[in-house]
Amino acid sequence: MDSRRSPSLATQVFLAQVALLITVAVLVTALVVWDDRGERDRAAAQQTTAVAVSVATSPDTARAIASPDPTAALQDRTSALARRLGVDFIVVMAPDRTRYTHADPSRIGEPFSGNIDRALAGETFTETYSGTLGPSIRAVTPVYDGTGRLVGLVSAGVTRARLSDQLAATLPGVLLVSALALAVAIAASWLIERRVRRQTLGLAPADLRELYEHHDAVLHTLTEGVIVFDDTAPGGPAAVVNDEARRLLDLPDGAVRTTDLPESLRGDTDLTDELHVTADRVLLVNRRPVAGPTGRVGVVTTVRDRTELQDVLGELDSVRSFADALSAQAHENANRLHAVVTMIELGRGDAAVEVATADLAASQGLVDRLATAAEPAVTALLVGKTAEAAAAGVELTVAEGSELNGGPVDASEMLTLLGNLIDNAIDAAGPDGWVEVSSGATGPEWTLAVADSGPGMDPGEFERARARGYSTKDATGRVQGRGLGLALVDRLVGRYGGTITAAVHPATIEVRLPIEGAR
Repeated sequence: MDSRRSPSLATQVFLAQVALLITVAVLVTALVVWDDRGERDRAAAQQTTAVAVSVATSPDTARAIASPDPTAALQDRTSALARRLGVDFIVVMAPDRTRYTHADPSRIGEPFSGNIDRALAGETFTETYSGTLGPSIRAVTPVYDGTGRLVGLVSAGVTRARLSDQLAATLPGVLLVSALALAVAIAASWLIERRVRRQTLGLAPADLRELYEHHDAVLHTLTEGVIVFDDTAPGGPAAVVNDEARRLLDLPDGAVRTTDLPESLRGDTDLTDELHVTADRVLLVNRRPVAGPTGRVGVVTTVRDRTELQDVLGELDSVRSFADALSAQAHENANRLHAVVTMIELGRGDAAVEVATADLAASQGLVDRLATAAEPAVTALLVGKTAEAAAAGVELTVAEGSELNGGPVDASEMLTLLGNLIDNAIDAAGPDGWVEVSSGATGPEWTLAVADSGPGMDPGEFERARARGYSTKDATGRVQGRGLGLALVDRLVGRYGGTITAAVHPATIEVRLPIEGAR
């Protein structure tokens, strides 16, 4: 992606704004000049009308027209009056158009070159007309004597040349104001351009489009869920939510807010490979802040589905525990075998038989008791957990009459229930403690209870443990499951529509599942 192939978006916006501002400035200036010209025309029409009416209504004008030499009586007076009142001419004429006065004395006696019909009819009117002095705005009005008889006409006018000169005199001021306004607007546009350049990293529109297309394609093909919240809009919807995040977290279509997330994912603290449990999934969550040039700008959360893997790891953990127990038992049996051989060599056969069969009878007794009460895999798990508990200094027992085959769960799910509950109980009981497992059908429900000698959990702690789990990495980098067990059990119980409760005296976790419950 080469941003030099075309100007940046900020530059293009700036140039477009400058072109628009110049166009607007030119148009506004032209409109101002046009409006000023129109206003001057209207003022000239009013001025010439006032002058013409003033001269026409003066008694001296009617007497001068009736005198033997009207020009001698009117020429000097009208010329002086025109100069004083700012008009270019005042023409007094006879009803037959003969001029008595004129700005150019050589034109006196010639016919007036304008329209007088409306004035002869008694009307005062204005018009724009090209006469002997060029285009002008003029007013024409009748003159009456004392008897009311029309004895002449008066025309006063202002030439277009005078109006143009007046307009030209104001034009520099108009242009200066327009130039200052344009300069201020361009400066503001330049500041906007700098801000847009920072926000778009100086990229061209084609680069931004390419980034968006790649960004959109990557988000929709990722096998991880991605959610991005922008700090610039606190409490607002997520800036980015891809399809996988909506699927894994069962999010609604459209805008996604923090309140739409599972409760355990609503914070903004850093998370690294932390396991979270939703209603039907186990998720591996990472959360990191997004930093920009000015500091933190948001938070990115990624989620991966570990549901099936976690189930397999649970079974593998059970098998590993059993294998460790078998290994320890083999080692112990080897020691006992050496002891038996030595006793035989010493001729103490009876004592050798007693030593050889004592532990075998105890172990075989547990296996025989569970053979009809549990699946082989569950039996193996319990034997392994018994050895594991013994290694930790904890006595693990299975209550007499426990029925581990009659529940609605299959063997794999039973491993999840027993393995996680027993692990938690062993951890809670500690050295010299005890753990007891009991189960059986009571009416329409199947019950599994795991009690221990530990302190138990208060209601708040129990709810937090059910809601979610957490994990860290050990020295080898393998994700550990501690803290997740109860949440996994709660998810399985919820899938069957069952209940899980906790008691303190003694510390007990009890699971109740409807025997006919749907998975």
